[in-house]
Amino acid sequence: MAASERSINPPVDMSSSFLQKFRLYETRSNFYMIGRDKNRTCWRVLKLDRTDPTELNFYEDSTAYTEAECFETLRRIHEGNRSSGGLKFVTTCYGIIGFVRFLGPYYMLIITKRRKLGEICGHTVYGVAKSKIITIPHASVLSNVAYSKNEKRYKRLLCTVDLTKDFFFSYSYHIMHSLQSNLSNNVEGHTYYESMFVWNDYLTRRIRNNAKDCMWTVALVYGFFKQVKLSVSEKNFRLTLISRRSRHYAGTRYLKRGVNEKGRVANDVETEQIVFEEAQDGNPVRLSSVVQNRGSIPLFWSQETSRLNIRPDIILSAKDPSYEATRLHFENLAKRYGNPIIILNLIKTREKRPRETILRAEFANAIKVINKGLSKEERLRPLHWDLNKHSRKKGTNVLAILDRLATYALNLTGIFYCQLTSDGFQNQNQSTMENNIGECSTNNLPSKDATASDSAVENGNDSKDAKEDQLKEATTMLQKGILRTNCIDCLDRTNVAQYAYGLVAFGRQLHALGMTESTTIDLDNPLAEDLMGIYETMGDTLALQYGGSAAHNKIFCERRGQWKAATQSQELFRTLQRYYSNAYMDAEKQDAINLFLGYFQPQQDKPALWELGSDQHYNAARFLASSVPENSRATMKRSLSESSILSEGSTAARHGLAENDEEGKGLSDSAPEISTSETAMIAASLSAPPPTLEEIGLDEILENDCLCNDDHGDQCTCSAFDMDWVSSSGNSCEDESYGRSTVVRSFETIPESTKIESEIRVIESCASNTKKDEITVNEEAIAGIPQSYVRWVMNEEDGHFW
Repeated sequence: MAASERSINPPVDMSSSFLQKFRLYETRSNFYMIGRDKNRTCWRVLKLDRTDPTELNFYEDSTAYTEAECFETLRRIHEGNRSSGGLKFVTTCYGIIGFVRFLGPYYMLIITKRRKLGEICGHTVYGVAKSKIITIPHASVLSNVAYSKNEKRYKRLLCTVDLTKDFFFSYSYHIMHSLQSNLSNNVEGHTYYESMFVWNDYLTRRIRNNAKDCMWTVALVYGFFKQVKLSVSEKNFRLTLISRRSRHYAGTRYLKRGVNEKGRVANDVETEQIVFEEAQDGNPVRLSSVVQNRGSIPLFWSQETSRLNIRPDIILSAKDPSYEATRLHFENLAKRYGNPIIILNLIKTREKRPRETILRAEFANAIKVINKGLSKEERLRPLHWDLNKHSRKKGTNVLAILDRLATYALNLTGIFYCQLTSDGFQNQNQSTMENNIGECSTNNLPSKDATASDSAVENGNDSKDAKEDQLKEATTMLQKGILRTNCIDCLDRTNVAQYAYGLVAFGRQLHALGMTESTTIDLDNPLAEDLMGIYETMGDTLALQYGGSAAHNKIFCERRGQWKAATQSQELFRTLQRYYSNAYMDAEKQDAINLFLGYFQPQQDKPALWELGSDQHYNAARFLASSVPENSRATMKRSLSESSILSEGSTAARHGLAENDEEGKGLSDSAPEISTSETAMIAASLSAPPPTLEEIGLDEILENDCLCNDDHGDQCTCSAFDMDWVSSSGNSCEDESYGRSTVVRSFETIPESTKIESEIRVIESCASNTKKDEITVNEEAIAGIPQSYVRWVMNEEDGHFW
């Protein structure tokens, strides 16, 4: 809608637009959930039937009560049920997480304690501090199934999903969407639950499909949220870092790799960095955000979990000649973020025993094939750079190189920046967030391309006033496009690269807010150290979720000047911790995730979840079987994944696998005309045309290795860092050898019952020896363990633990 056609609603009072505190009562036949708003002006009632042992029946009272009226209603319910025990208080809670059924009754998951994590322009974000699962039917109507062994095991399995770790929500802010998306789109209440980042979409579906609104439930996002208050030049601001993990193809490290046939990738995480100044009464608030993405290499590949090999072989389990799944993945990214899509691929260039290089060559070819069918503007822009190799070269400043690379990417995508009146943002209605931002809505923001073209006027013959007008209009910016980073696990190397990108963006964000004169922040600046600490914490959190241990932070430790022996000991411990988690813990963790997300729904007389085996790339084999020669099908890994473990006869809509559920909420090609008081210098810096790779010095490490094979005579849009895997140069920095897996096989002679104990003894022995400038072991502590195995675990050849 054009600005002239747009109706601006006056600010509304948020107090009556959502409920945020609840009290649960029970009688023999019903549960009563009483919810109220923040200001205690609106009270609502939800009734849950307890007489049906297997069905979920509820009634939502549409009446908005006062506190006195609600109290009177409860008194009448108590009097009417006095003969069966009356009305009893159960617990206070802060929202319903959802409802779930295994083999017997329905259960209700509720938040019984919350903690404040921060706020985004007046909207509070909470974490789950404590949760509870409640059986809905009364004990008198429960069947024997409710007490069966399998029912109890399913219930215990669901409870292993620790909601108190890394789950967060907001009553009034759509935390599952980026700041730019929230200000650019009108997201209805029911629709925002369908985001790929809402993990309780399945659990809340039953009540959302039948209730008039979503005021009883909270939308849980899984990932990372951290907010800090910082200052520069005596100006205060808040820095917020949010990571949102996708619920699609979600799981653990070796059980979820690559892509599925829907184009969903494993370990898909969106990271948003928000900077805004402290609000002052009557003054508009300037704020900025930038979004980046990480995700597994979008090919059909896998690794077998092994208790005898920390680094199992990489298997391209099936090959899609036309890379349809890969194409779907990048189409989805373009739909969510726009173009260009810059792909930063950090995997190795060369190995003695091919592992990562197998994927590197296949990924490069996939990009080449996909780009042939795209226009120049839509082409994928791959940047291949072996971070591992360069980090081990003496005298190489990896962060400085990544800084230049990030500058190139950020010049293409831009950042999001606008001004808002403080009252306008705080007084938003949850289901119509955009309507109450008034003049500061971003629905008509000029696109990055438009503002870049506007800045070209500066080079023309227009008058000085015309130039200034153009620059002032350019001070509001949209990010258009995305940097997608990957290594093998998308944990350790990826996190370093994301920090470098975040640092470059941080400098531009502070400059846009008028807090710094320069658009860059030096690595020695205290602000860079603050940002590094937050990204390091985020990396540890995401690595624990997917990989089972904190991230390998060798580059960060070296940057801080941490003692080398202590760093090596820490890296070794995390390597072994990750191995132990992957080998012994991940199978149950994956089962719990599948149960929580609804990818598996138990049924009577059907195999139980724990009887189905591993959870990997069955979809890949099924989807691509027609394109694979018949005599090669027997070599495929045929295990389970999300769609194959769905109950028979179920529909995609029932299981939350509909394809229209999230991604069309990202960008608007137009933007509001915003009157700002920014200087021409800030405007010019935000809208300047992006420099080339050569202009920022990246041509020094580039090789001429085009992946586009452009047939139209246009200039190639691809860039390849260190694509020296194509050649056979002898200057390799491999840390792989053919002998390592052979060494580990000698460990098979040790009885299975002693392997875990042996591994723990190696960890404890190595972690305790940090007084010398090397890692040593207490030989007495590891007596009986083959020395070849100990040396292999310690990686004595290079002491590197990527």
